[in-house]
Amino acid sequence: MAKKTFVVGAFSDEAVLFPAVKKVRTAGYKIQDVYTPFPVHGLDHALGMRETSLHTAGFIYGITGTTTALSCISWVFTKDWPLNIGGKPHFALPAWVPITFELTVLFAAVGMVLTFCFLCQLAPFVKKHHFHARATDDLFIMAIECTSKTNVDELQAFLKSTGAEEVNVQVAEDGWWYGRYDEDQQLITEPTATVA
Repeated sequence: MAKKTFVVGAFSDEAVLFPAVKKVRTAGYKIQDVYTPFPVHGLDHALGMRETSLHTAGFIYGITGTTTALSCISWVFTKDWPLNIGGKPHFALPAWVPITFELTVLFAAVGMVLTFCFLCQLAPFVKKHHFHARATDDLFIMAIECTSKTNVDELQAFLKSTGAEEVNVQVAEDGWWYGRYDEDQQLITEPTATVA
């Protein structure tokens, strides 16, 4: 994975964070992510993130479960092992409703959990860079990705002027990588520069 440079700003209040996000986006900087201690309503729209498609994936997984249940049950009871049970027809759809419902829910639930974990890059032994030790404790952390054209000192001063309490520059792996946190001596690299 490639290493990238990030300017990281720490905010203590969401009332300060929202205008800062708008100012940073208006200035043309690319916000990599904002880490908050609790869900902040409207932050995803302020960051310009698109709506999630997890509900569409859940619908597709549910339809797959329904199709799997109906096709397997109908094949077993009409082709593979047709039994005459009390004179009922081989294709007895009302009797299959409970199993069809259960497989629909099972496929949708498991599929959505796996899709969520994939989209959020959550898996055993997957590491991501932590930008601040108090990122999900009591601070709001904004990480801005720097390009070759970004003036880091100017960006640090800009973040400080938007209300950031702490601003530093960090070099980190982009995305995620395999490894374990207990093998590292330190989770967070020391900041290379700070604005007073």
